[in-house]
Amino acid sequence: MQPSQRQVNFDLAAALDAVVQVHAVIPDGAFTTPILGNERIGNGVVIGEDGLVLTIGYLITEAETIWLTTNSGAVLPATVLAYDFATGFGLVFPLGKLNAPVMQRGSAKTVSVGDDVIFIGHGGRSHTLNASIVDKREFAGYWEYVLDEAIFTAPAHPQWGGAALVGQDGLLLGIGSLVVDDAAPGKPTQGNMIVPIDLLEPVLDDLLTRGRSPLPPRPWLGMYTAESEGQLVVANVAPMGPAERAGVIPGDFVTEVDGARPASLADLFRRIWHVGPAGCEIPLTLMRDGKLLRANVRSADRSDFLYKPKMH
Repeated sequence: MQPSQRQVNFDLAAALDAVVQVHAVIPDGAFTTPILGNERIGNGVVIGEDGLVLTIGYLITEAETIWLTTNSGAVLPATVLAYDFATGFGLVFPLGKLNAPVMQRGSAKTVSVGDDVIFIGHGGRSHTLNASIVDKREFAGYWEYVLDEAIFTAPAHPQWGGAALVGQDGLLLGIGSLVVDDAAPGKPTQGNMIVPIDLLEPVLDDLLTRGRSPLPPRPWLGMYTAESEGQLVVANVAPMGPAERAGVIPGDFVTEVDGARPASLADLFRRIWHVGPAGCEIPLTLMRDGKLLRANVRSADRSDFLYKPKMH
């Protein structure tokens, strides 16, 4: 289940050492603490000669303290540079010399379903897994998140958050995001959902210079929606978020956005985003107890709800 140097055509040891541990501490009372906890441990990948680390954003959002640990045992403090809501990527910068190799970036477009890949977590070969790509498809997450084409691998890596998906050429293909039970189409398969590295290039410069994507922030409702038997049901709402303030409650069925019926969870979010930028009013039609009702939700910029740690 673990790769060896004789099986690959790149420096495996260097690839393993390019993956660091990311340990984030989030203050009590932060917006994401009830869902994600106030102590998060995962992985990150060194992608810059200056020590720049790419990770998955939920590990570091609202983090007040960040520590990076290398395979050599070095531990350095770090600071959050950016979290891009659209891609899910996060960037962390060490406050000192990291002394870890840089992993070069490839493209998810170079691999297909059935190809063998390597999933690398911090900790060396014992935390690294031989895997295969079992699907490439659209993904929608209840937290108002959509990828046009995510990568799905199996078997599942048990320490997936921020881990590096690497091709047979040693190039970075994507960053681990989730463990899922439907990785392969048509049958229950536990595996991982990976965010393709290709999504980083269009926004990287802006994330480094501005701390966010160049695009206007998308309208956020704080309406955690699930797809069930062809219907879209509100599973929960963010406390004091736009949806809750507009009277949306768990158990409501979403039947229309701006007068049109969404065909899927991904379509629901895309229709919301199509109405306008953050701050615009989103007209919803809901079904509650067999009755239709209207709700005009004044959307928001999600980042306005997040704790802003002090800069180092």
